[in-house]
Amino acid sequence: MFADIVKFIVETVGSLGYVGIFIMMFLESTVFPIPSEVVMIPAGYLAFKGEMNIYIVILLGILGSLGGALFNYYFALKFGRKFLLKYGKYFLVSHETIEKTDKFFKNHGHISTFSGRLIPGFRHYISLPAGLARMNLFLFCLYTTLGATIWVVILTLLGYYLGDNEELVKEYLRYLIVGLLVSLSILAFWYYKKTKRTKVL
Repeated sequence: MFADIVKFIVETVGSLGYVGIFIMMFLESTVFPIPSEVVMIPAGYLAFKGEMNIYIVILLGILGSLGGALFNYYFALKFGRKFLLKYGKYFLVSHETIEKTDKFFKNHGHISTFSGRLIPGFRHYISLPAGLARMNLFLFCLYTTLGATIWVVILTLLGYYLGDNEELVKEYLRYLIVGLLVSLSILAFWYYKKTKRTKVL
């Protein structure tokens, strides 16, 4: 089943070109189980072969990611709070939890949105609590774009330089994900120390 989904995505990108990249990255940033790896890496390889422009590939990958994130943001903003206030108790989500989420994103929404976009399996969900907490829209777009840019560029360059070697792509991608997670851990530790010191002062 998953192999069929991957095949469909690759064929869609190949047939629809730039539009396919935007659509698939938009869907990937919502709640559809579309791995961005099978969108941007093949697109990067097509850029290497001269069939696509790498700068347009990256731009549409970023715009698709931002578009999907905004869809989630507005969905949570419009319906999420009403739903949780009414039915949250059935999902162990209390009013107090919602208030804590609001407070957290008011103070730390920027770093959470940025880092969340770089964590595989979690990246497309970070927009939901941001919308639920009514995070500042400009800051949400800014830090979503920054995080999405890093991720899209990494995948596109992997496809550009290694796209015809599946095993090498998997190996490098694994190393890069580990490197990203380590970097995010360091960033989180620095941010924690910084905010703690600011509170003391």
